Amino acid sequence: MAHSLSPAIQNAALRAAGLTGWRYQLLPVPSPLLEETVRALPGAGFRGANVTIPHKERALALADGASERARAIGAANTLVFGPNGEISAENTDASALIEALPFSATGITALVLGAGGSARAAVWALLDAGAREVRVWNRTHERAERLVADLGGSPVRVAEPADILVHCTSSGLDASDSTFKQLPVSADDLQRYRCVIDLVYSSAETQLAQAARARSVPVVAGLELLVGQGAQSFQLFTGVPADRSAMRSALRRP
Repeated sequence: MAHSLSPAIQNAALRAAGLTGWRYQLLPVPSPLLEETVRALPGAGFRGANVTIPHKERALALADGASERARAIGAANTLVFGPNGEISAENTDASALIEALPFSATGITALVLGAGGSARAAVWALLDAGAREVRVWNRTHERAERLVADLGGSPVRVAEPADILVHCTSSGLDASDSTFKQLPVSADDLQRYRCVIDLVYSSAETQLAQAARARSVPVVAGLELLVGQGAQSFQLFTGVPADRSAMRSALRRP
């Protein structure tokens, strides 16, 4: 997608690792061309690809094999291409979220906003890490019901207090978005949560993150999650650990 910041952080990690013959590039792909494009990438010399909304669920279906985690979630954000063109799917969104939490997920309650691929990763990750209750809200309630039928949790029609609020909708991707008109929480409601996790990867903080910080609610911003999942994807692509400091520095450059 055009908003992607992945090229900046991934190319910074490549430079830090001394992989001068490698390059990470943005490939905007319309939904009807997803399968055709992905299947052509191994033959074009690509070692892997990150997949963003709205392609994460379809990416899993395209893969020849997938990790247990990606299969359980039902969505993939990382595709790795083998020497014979085989496609393996992984989901690094889930592990990056748990890694970024400021406290243990064991025994906590969570409200997840959204029901797409990122929300599926969040729900699975939190339940797998021992959350006591995970509630799922979506503007189309039936999608929330389908998600919890697959993964667990509880579909809800209203936002209730919880330990963490996890924002997984596309609201906030566009700076002109009026975020709170599209979500079941107001700015003042954010004080009912111990932490806000914002999965929107944007060069500027969303209205949601800004409002939480203004009310002294800890925020895990989308950029930190982007670095976390990107670092894990980088190692899958290259076999080399990513320099996360270099990745964060790339995000701070004008």
